[in-house]
Amino acid sequence: MFGIVGIPVTEIAIAAQAVGIKYVGMRNEQAACYAASAVGYLTGRPGVCLVVSGPGFLHALGGMANATMNCWPLIVIGGSSDRNQETMGAFQEFPQVEAGRLYNKLSVRPSSLEVIPAIIEKGLALQKSLPMNYYTVFHHIRELIPKDCILVSEGANTMDIGRTMLPNYYPRQRLDAGTFGTMGVGLGFAIAAAMIAKDRTPEKRVICIEGDSAFGFSGMEVETICRYNLPILIIVVNNNGIYTGLDADTWKEMSNFGDLATCVPPVSLLPNSHYEEIMSAFGGKGYFVKTPEELQNALKASLTDKQTPSLINVMIDPQSERKKQVCVCFPFFFCKLHVGKPLKSSGSIT
Repeated sequence: MFGIVGIPVTEIAIAAQAVGIKYVGMRNEQAACYAASAVGYLTGRPGVCLVVSGPGFLHALGGMANATMNCWPLIVIGGSSDRNQETMGAFQEFPQVEAGRLYNKLSVRPSSLEVIPAIIEKGLALQKSLPMNYYTVFHHIRELIPKDCILVSEGANTMDIGRTMLPNYYPRQRLDAGTFGTMGVGLGFAIAAAMIAKDRTPEKRVICIEGDSAFGFSGMEVETICRYNLPILIIVVNNNGIYTGLDADTWKEMSNFGDLATCVPPVSLLPNSHYEEIMSAFGGKGYFVKTPEELQNALKASLTDKQTPSLINVMIDPQSERKKQVCVCFPFFFCKLHVGKPLKSSGSIT
């Protein structure tokens, strides 16, 4: 446990030590919260941060937000003014529950000591429901797919991140949109790869990883895959849009504003589309997954079945995208040397 004691949480730290819990007193709540979240990351078990109410809690918000974005398990215990003094200007009174909801999976004020274990249990269950991002998905894909598979990849974020996270072990084992950035190549490439593999190396798997936007360009080729019974594994990394999308609740709210064609961001696609049902409709196997555990199970089942085409529709955070990149262009000057004359620039390339 990390934190800074004061009214009314000093006794909590003393009680923790009495039962064998180590308490590390820090000098600022922000650092204490960062330390507790790092313990959660390093051990896989929630770290605990203890802060006083009001300003102490506010100082810890940065650590809470950082832990939430990084998917690190963390429990923050904050002080509070007495219930019977709410809205009466009590010492360090602050709407902590409401503020915490912006940065946490669960923010509550227990009504009694008896309900605290149930609240913590609920919080631990919720931590597993945080939406996945591209990096989570590719981590699990990389861990399970065979090294000699043929990878096909398409989509802006999906292809770019996949290039860095899914290594090539052998030559001519990857197909993607290439330098021309052509959209719609994915399933055509996958079908060709599967036909060649069927004749030459029947055990080699073809795995096609598509963004949801990219899948739309050639999605009906799923029928071709099933018609020729090509055991291609298609993984649709679905963030409800081109680059980024909207969650279902935001989409519903925007639909109340009027014509969706005038108010929905142009990059948005229909939230939570069940692309896996296209595969099921033609006789293949479809999986709709939202958690790492579901993704692992679907991958294992699809890779084990070497006779049937399959599609895994992986829902990720709609705002998930690749890390921002900074491109720096350096001009190169081509010069001619003339005897007795100064160098002159003859052009530049950026």
